[in-house]
Amino acid sequence: MFFRITPAVKNLIIINTLMLIITWLVGVYYSIDLNSILGLYFFKSENFHIYQYVTYMFMHGGFWHLFFNMYALFIFGIVLEQVWGSKRFLIFYFVTGIGAALVHTAVNYTQIIPMIRDAHSFINTPSPELFNAFIRSHISDPNREIYTFINAWSLTPHDPDMINQAIQMINAHVQMTLNIPTVGASGAVFGVLLAFGMLFPNTQLMLLIPPIPIKAKYFVILYAGIELFLALQQPGSQVAHFAHLGGMLFGYLLLRYWRYDRHTFYY
Repeated sequence: MFFRITPAVKNLIIINTLMLIITWLVGVYYSIDLNSILGLYFFKSENFHIYQYVTYMFMHGGFWHLFFNMYALFIFGIVLEQVWGSKRFLIFYFVTGIGAALVHTAVNYTQIIPMIRDAHSFINTPSPELFNAFIRSHISDPNREIYTFINAWSLTPHDPDMINQAIQMINAHVQMTLNIPTVGASGAVFGVLLAFGMLFPNTQLMLLIPPIPIKAKYFVILYAGIELFLALQQPGSQVAHFAHLGGMLFGYLLLRYWRYDRHTFYY
């Protein structure tokens, strides 16, 4: 089947694989983290560059991250490229990948901007109460040392050393949050998955766990539902669930724009 692989899918897999190898090599020999350069940052970060909305799609966090993305691209992307042709497939791939990044940025905006605002409020009028409120609102799993610090500071709320330490802790958390890069082709791959489910809704797929057959349309609905559940239940997760949903959303919108209706679906 590898020898029947379509050109765009083949080149995407090659480029993504090469980028992982290059990332590993320059990290080992030059101590350069390419993910921190080409990964996508929130636009308030000093590390943000507009080109990252494209380059982040070719960076991955490790072998298995790359493998599962490329495996899904291989399974579903070949069929779509055969139907659409390479040019339209690549347009779809990049639109969904960039769209996923835009949705991810929008979701981050609703979380990071309030955090920055609360950090500024605390720095202007530092107090144990505001510090505690910040921790509860913006740190999903604070350690015991933080609450030990709050209890100690509450006994001497005007202690300048305690105030400076609290300000440093909040500034460090804000900078850490702003400077976490997002990497991976998952947004584009989820868009490809949605397109396959829309064009071939009744195609039987075989799940690995459990090993049961399922129609493509139900598989897409199930996967989207799981992603939405995880996105709502794990807002601080290292997995960008809303980016996956964003890839599906932009894929759906682009298919609607291309006017794929029920009469052009394949079975």
